[in-house]
Amino acid sequence: MYRHVIAFQQVARRTISSSARREMKNKVPEKQKLFQEDNGLPVHLKGGAADALLYRATMTLTVFGTGYVVYELWKAAFPQKKN
Repeated sequence: MYRHVIAFQQVARRTISSSARREMKNKVPEKQKLFQEDNGLPVHLKGGAADALLYRATMTLTVFGTGYVVYELWKAAFPQKKN
């Protein structure tokens, strides 16, 4: 019954252990230097244009989402009268 599971485990173990390892450059010191600079930017915007774009998109969705929730609450609290 568990024959397939055991066979899969053996194949997975062989594949993972025999795969070639890529050498990766350690980017942590560069990122630390970038984020510790005193350039007047808040930490959530120090990553560059992608961070600014994500921040603006998040703020836009938050404002529109809050507005929509208030609208729906208003609609629920004060239903229109039907004639």
